[in-house]
Amino acid sequence: MRVVRPGELTAREVEAWRELRARTGAPANPFMEPEFARAVAAVRPRSRVAVWWEGEEPVGFFPYEKGPLGQGRAIGFGVSDSQGAVLRSGLRPSARALLRHCGLAGWEFDNLEDGQPVFEGAAVESFASPVIDVGEGYPAYEALLRVQSPKFLRTTLAKERRLGRQAGGEVRFVFDERDPAALRTLMEWKSAQYRRTGRRDRFSKDWITTLVRRLHELRTPGCSGVLSVLYVGERPVAAHFGLRSATVLSCWFPAYDPEFAKFSPGLVLHLRMAEAAAAAGIGMLDLGRGDAEYKDALKTGELTVYEGAVVRPGVRAALHWLGREPSRRFHRFVRGRPELAARGRTVLNRVAALRGSR
Repeated sequence: MRVVRPGELTAREVEAWRELRARTGAPANPFMEPEFARAVAAVRPRSRVAVWWEGEEPVGFFPYEKGPLGQGRAIGFGVSDSQGAVLRSGLRPSARALLRHCGLAGWEFDNLEDGQPVFEGAAVESFASPVIDVGEGYPAYEALLRVQSPKFLRTTLAKERRLGRQAGGEVRFVFDERDPAALRTLMEWKSAQYRRTGRRDRFSKDWITTLVRRLHELRTPGCSGVLSVLYVGERPVAAHFGLRSATVLSCWFPAYDPEFAKFSPGLVLHLRMAEAAAAAGIGMLDLGRGDAEYKDALKTGELTVYEGAVVRPGVRAALHWLGREPSRRFHRFVRGRPELAARGRTVLNRVAALRGSR
């Protein structure tokens, strides 16, 4: 095994990573590609990749970030929607031996993909990640919605028609918008949404903003940034930025202009994204973990992702447990009680409103 910065991977290693990933049979999530690891490394200097070699062949890759006291995290932790190792079939190192080779006291994850045997038993909680299957084409998906969510589809399409009539312009959709100004608008909307709902503003962190801008410019078969925008005339009213591979669009940052909220432009946007993705040969849209009514209405199925940590015995592992587990257990307690969770959201919204009124 050798440990390198993602930018130090050789061309042969990058190609081996892609080939191994393709052989797993897992959905081709762009967050699991070497290009994403390299993009994160450009803004997170502590990013590393452990590479297994057998004879003359690279047979495994484990991307991670190494923090103080050897505390490790999944690469892109906090924004990456799919995490884990990329290994040749049958290669199953001990998780603790892996950490020892990497000089890590522990490794934390919040979106570990299903089918990661090295980390079996390390997960403390699982989450549904809703998906939209458009593999049979958009008409087949819309036909399913007419049965599964008839009121949702009927209402959303009617709002799309009213948007054009009442907003005074042609409603048009761009699947892959390259204008950086549109990306800036999306990030402004999303920051305002985070503040309005009392959530942590991800775009207040320079590394996330820079990462998104870099990914918007990235064009590779396994990982490309896609900015989708719904316009009325020349005015953007909803937008989404995500990552795509040849077959998967990983949904990431959706937002809309609150001035047009009564038209549900975000829902209209997602329908047009599904239509355009199917036309581009993409078979799945991964909506990401987290409960939301719009996801329930749009989804055709679910994947499973996991949260947890694997640790080596010792003082540093104990410090990790004290720093993370009490908070994690509290959040799990609240999520398991919908009424309490709803009250928590209400409090967050009130606090955000008070901050905004100052």
